[in-house]
Amino acid sequence: MSDAISLTDVQQARQRIASCVRRTPLVPSATLSERLKTNVYVKLELFQKTGSFKVRGTFNKALSLASEVKAKGFVAVSGGNHALAVAYTGRALDLKTTILMPQNSPAGIEEATRTYGAEVKFAVTPAEAFAQVAELERDGWIYIHPFDDPAIMAGQGTLALEILDDVPQITDIILSIGGGGMMAGVGTVIKSLKPSVRIWGVETQGADSMARSLAAGKIVTLEAITSVARSLGAPAPSERTFAIAQQYLESVTVVSDKDALDSARFLLERLKVLAEPAASCTYAAAARLQGQLSQGKHVVLLLSGGNTSLDVLLRS
Repeated sequence: MSDAISLTDVQQARQRIASCVRRTPLVPSATLSERLKTNVYVKLELFQKTGSFKVRGTFNKALSLASEVKAKGFVAVSGGNHALAVAYTGRALDLKTTILMPQNSPAGIEEATRTYGAEVKFAVTPAEAFAQVAELERDGWIYIHPFDDPAIMAGQGTLALEILDDVPQITDIILSIGGGGMMAGVGTVIKSLKPSVRIWGVETQGADSMARSLAAGKIVTLEAITSVARSLGAPAPSERTFAIAQQYLESVTVVSDKDALDSARFLLERLKVLAEPAASCTYAAAARLQGQLSQGKHVVLLLSGGNTSLDVLLRS
């Protein structure tokens, strides 16, 4: 694949990964529609294998490689959803995986990653992690980046094809942003097939590198990720995802951890789904954007993942 992705890349990815991922439900929500005074739908990507959209990208990356290239296995740096996705993909394709994980990663993520068959190694610093990546790459392993890879973006963009199939009348989509890979894939599809649709980004305070970058007109790197929404924990967007965000996004709304957690509790109580804060923040942002969402709109909230615990939701 070239550095840029196209609608064709995403359509090919859909065919490539069809037998490996779930076609997740997209349902209207009377509760959210009444509260936001518009037509609201939720894309339940938290029901995806491993609990998030990430496997769409990792399967597309893995399956787009020649079989002889991937003989050694895959390596990734992650303490969250990307770790789970790479580990699951490796197991499904009978390939070795090594995950370099920050020492403070959630115990549940570590356990699930090991359960999928990956070898987990802890790294004290990002520099140490990437030094290990470089060593493994020299030994023939394939590094799978969490977002700055056209194959990853194209795979994640397949969820937008499903959205357009299920809600062809869509006028707005609200999605969370970590490094921006999913946003890039979704944006490519939406703006190719229905450019009138508005794409609204969301981040949480303390994990808002894209919002800060857009405000500054250049890439801003966060010194630390302080948000409870760990899945949005990219310290900076890439040049590629930053440029796509500038092109496709209406704005990026930054919400507090409290608002994201309040939204997660509400979604659990009323929709009966356990969304992680990195996903529930889309509802918090929708409430802030209500002035933009009139009664005639058709708004999709992307609930991108559900890998959290009730302990997190009990935080004030």
